[in-house]
Amino acid sequence: MARLPGYLRALTAREAQGGVSVSSEELANAAGVSSAMLRKDLSHLGSYGVRGVGYDVERLASEITAALGLTQDWPAPIVGRGNLGRALAAYRGFAERGFEVIALLDGDPRVVGEEVAGRRVRPMADLARLVADEGLAIGVIATPSEGAQDACEHLVGAGVRSVLNFAPAVLTVPEGVVVRNVDLSTELQILAFHGQRVAVPEVASP
Repeated sequence: MARLPGYLRALTAREAQGGVSVSSEELANAAGVSSAMLRKDLSHLGSYGVRGVGYDVERLASEITAALGLTQDWPAPIVGRGNLGRALAAYRGFAERGFEVIALLDGDPRVVGEEVAGRRVRPMADLARLVADEGLAIGVIATPSEGAQDACEHLVGAGVRSVLNFAPAVLTVPEGVVVRNVDLSTELQILAFHGQRVAVPEVASP
C-alpha cells in the first residue's frame, strides 16, 4: 500500500506526456522500485498487464486511485497556524490529489481570526463540531513539538482516525488510530549522515 502513491504519481506523469501504455520496467524505474516488486504489488490489485504491451496507463491509474480511496475528495483540517501550517494551507498539491484543506485551527486566541490562504483561523473549540458536520476522517498536525500530543488528542477525541503529523514528536494514540509522521528535520539529519560518508576529493598541492 505504501508504494501505490508512487506508482500513481508515475502513471499521472506518463499520462500527461501522452502515454497510453507503460511496461513494468518503465513504471518500476519511474517509481524507484524493482520490476519484480512492482509486478507483485500490482498483482494484489488484480492487474497483470499484457505481455509485450505492458499496462494500460489510464486503467491502472484508475485501479490504484480506487484502491487508495481517492475516488472521493477527502477534506482535512490543519491544526497549527505557524509557518508550517500556513505553508501547508497554501499548498495546491493537496487539492490536486483529492485532499481539501477545509480549515486551519489554532489554540492561540491571538491568531484566531487571521486570514491564511483564503481561510480564517478558527479556534480549537470549533474542531469537534467541524469533524461531526463534515464527517472528517483525516487531520493534519503542524504544531510545535510541545503542542503535538494535545493537538492529536483533540483530533482523536473529535472522531478523527487518521493523523498526518508534521511535528517532531512521537504521538501516543489509542488502538485503531493511524499516524503517519513527516519529520523534516529528521529527514535532513539522515541526509547529513549520508552526506558525510561521501568522500570529498583532496585538492592536490601545487
